[in-house]
Amino acid sequence: MNFASTSVPRHLARGAIGFGLIIGSIAAVPVAGPVTLLAAPLALIAFRGCPTCWAVGLAQTISQGRLQRRCEDGVCSLARTHPAARAAHETSVRP
Repeated sequence: MNFASTSVPRHLARGAIGFGLIIGSIAAVPVAGPVTLLAAPLALIAFRGCPTCWAVGLAQTISQGRLQRRCEDGVCSLARTHPAARAAHETSVRP
């Protein structure tokens, strides 16, 4: 599965929202009671699943266009892309 975002700042913003919802809902329990824990599942929407999914997506977003998978004779490996190819990929991804 692909958990990557279109940009690193957008992905970090989703993480800040997700972690903020989890921390805020737990921190507000003494003030507003256990009802505040209902905000924690909303973090799953921001994370697109779970915090681990978000972390995998962060790694995918950072490496997007920088690594290329090559398969030859049934053996696959990761290789760095040429800087010119990376620039072409970045311009094709951005709107």
